[in-house]
Amino acid sequence: MAAMKPRTGDGPMECTKEARHYVMRIPLEGGGRLVVELNAVEAKELGEILTIATTPIV
Repeated sequence: MAAMKPRTGDGPMECTKEARHYVMRIPLEGGGRLVVELNAVEAKELGEILTIATTPIV
């Protein structure tokens, strides 16, 4: 029987650049992480969308 490891989502959100893509790891409530692989165009689009979404409306 394999040993069971606890699934923790503790830790910071992180994004690393690998050979041809970016890998973003997002901690989730209840444990675990969401892992998303993006190419450069997708990463740029996501950055623009998040900037718009977090800009306060004046």
